[in-house]
Amino acid sequence: MTCSLERMEEKIKTFSKFGDTGRGGITRFSLSEEALAARAEFVKRMEAIGAIVVTDDMANMYATIPGEEDLPAIYSGSHMDSVRQGGNYDGILGVLTAMEAAETIVKEKIPHRHPITVVVWTNEEGARFEPAMMSSGVICGKFDKDTMLASAAKDIPGYTFGEALDASGYKGEEKNRITPEKCTALVELHIEQGPVLEAEKVDIGIVEGVCGMINYEFTLSGQAGHAGTTPMPYRRDALYAAAKTIQYLHDELDKLDKKLVYTTGKISCHPNIHTIIPDEVKFTLDARHQDPEVIKQVLEIIESFPPVIEKCELTYEKAWSRNTVTFTPELVSIVEKSAKEYGYLGRRIYSGPGHDAQFMIDMVPATMIFVPSIGGHSHCEIEYTPVENCYKGANVLLRTLLYIDETK
Repeated sequence: MTCSLERMEEKIKTFSKFGDTGRGGITRFSLSEEALAARAEFVKRMEAIGAIVVTDDMANMYATIPGEEDLPAIYSGSHMDSVRQGGNYDGILGVLTAMEAAETIVKEKIPHRHPITVVVWTNEEGARFEPAMMSSGVICGKFDKDTMLASAAKDIPGYTFGEALDASGYKGEEKNRITPEKCTALVELHIEQGPVLEAEKVDIGIVEGVCGMINYEFTLSGQAGHAGTTPMPYRRDALYAAAKTIQYLHDELDKLDKKLVYTTGKISCHPNIHTIIPDEVKFTLDARHQDPEVIKQVLEIIESFPPVIEKCELTYEKAWSRNTVTFTPELVSIVEKSAKEYGYLGRRIYSGPGHDAQFMIDMVPATMIFVPSIGGHSHCEIEYTPVENCYKGANVLLRTLLYIDETK
């Protein structure tokens, strides 16, 4: 039982038109005109294979092909929205492979006991309305709905998510939400968004969970002064102190587990004038690892800093964090078994980025499937996964859904 490589390629090409930047990528913000066009295409295609399409109060979409028995559905899908000048695979590939698996089941008349539901999550990226994974987060109780409805758009001043939701035509009823009673399992396929699978020539990433992470903001406070008149021994240069702090962090973190990844991704310097000694510098540290003990070691390094660095006061505070998420072991094993059946090389892996499935695991059994991308590029226009990789992922998804159907 295999999906169609030709159909898979056609789906990718068609959906890449919605928000096409003309440079190989897309900008398809949540509930934008481009995103609504993609939704309309999704509805047309799913209804064409006999699916019943409904939406919930957060505009999450559920397209269900019936099963032979009155059982909870098996869900699969991802998101359609993108970051600005993003790629044609992040998120949307999970929707397209789920569509292809459902279409294969229908066209090949493959028996299945459970209904199969293709799900599209609203505003996963958070690129237009913050935060990321908004709608799955509301459903799982991670976010307050009213607060999310008030989230302001980054592209239209004063325009809220609630207003976009009302205008979209896809706002449905709360009773249509996914619930534990309605769901046997959820499987989300996604590009890896990193270079490991390609570098190791692996076909399928068997995702065991999502790495825990911490995000801290550091502040170095010094004293502004004239760049031409203040002798070096008298200076309290916040930028120099920040550089020393960052260097120390990198040196110490490199001594920990090699799977630890960390980033200083944001920095601000005040007053940011070339003739003035900086008096305040802020920077962030993002650190991720699957083992909570390693994250604990990162915290110990942060907490070991003295209060003064190079005559500048050092303070820090936690911006946010998440615990390591572990997917349902039985489902992880089914993905692994499915990959082996096709002769694909699989590798167990943890996800660094967050996904809707990491929220859903608190409600329903869930797992993920990764496919490799060229160079591991993601969130950019050169993001690219060859159709053969997409096809392999679709096949593993198909077999996984059918195994779940047989055993649950």
